Amino acid sequence: MATPTFDQLLEAGCHFGHLKRKWNPAMAPYIFMERNGIHIIDLYKTEAKLAEAANVLRGMAKQGKKVLFVATKKQAKQVIADLAASVGMPYVIERWPGGMLTNFPTIRKAVRKMAQIDKMSKDGTFDNLSKRERLQISRQRAKLEKTLGSIADLNRLPAALFVVDVLKEHIAVAEANRLGIPVIAMVDTNSNPNTVDYVIPANDDASKSIELIAGTLVAAMAEGLAEHKAEKADSEAAEAEAAAATAAPRRERRRVRRNDAAEEAAAEAPAAEAPAAEAAPAE
Repeated sequence: MATPTFDQLLEAGCHFGHLKRKWNPAMAPYIFMERNGIHIIDLYKTEAKLAEAANVLRGMAKQGKKVLFVATKKQAKQVIADLAASVGMPYVIERWPGGMLTNFPTIRKAVRKMAQIDKMSKDGTFDNLSKRERLQISRQRAKLEKTLGSIADLNRLPAALFVVDVLKEHIAVAEANRLGIPVIAMVDTNSNPNTVDYVIPANDDASKSIELIAGTLVAAMAEGLAEHKAEKADSEAAEAEAAAATAAPRRERRRVRRNDAAEEAAAEAPAAEAPAAEAAPAE
């Protein structure tokens, strides 16, 4: 599992923080210095924290768990959508639906509503509706797709959240904290790292910084998924071998029973023919 070097983090601009007057004092351990009124993030700590977070996500992916990616800021939307989709993980890039985690059953009902509308369009139910009703339902489907389409396969609460900009996504972070779901996040100098379980101190405004950090985590998850797939294949092969090994003695026992039955039948046949042979001369 390769993680970015100090120079790669520097080139991507991960070290640029916010203005000194906007800083959060809780980020002091991750700040290297101040230059021209701007805080500079310690990239050595970014490198170490990124490796730790990548290892955690790799382990989760290896166990087949789902991680929810959250990034609703403009410069992060498409980057996160593409990266999360590449490993089959759910993501939220539009407005965070309040109660998405704490009221998860209601969210699942909305997702099922999408499936019902799709079924209506396929089985011909739409043909029996008026033009106005079809338009209303289509608009409802489009709205649900925009906000919930990317989490349609999320059947249970995620194992963790990856968040870009905890200040902007504070509602998602608060819901995860309330439910005890681990939060892995890019945390800039204006944010509070105390609400995050795995802090990655980095510039969360530059698209290059976001792409490098998120890309590293997704690459680690891809490795974990490959290991999960390999272990699953090995497990299925072992089960097939065990089933074959169990079936072999059974087949042998059935063959022995068939042979024994045939021998018994052969032994009984002469005994049944003998009285008939003795009775023939008497006639």
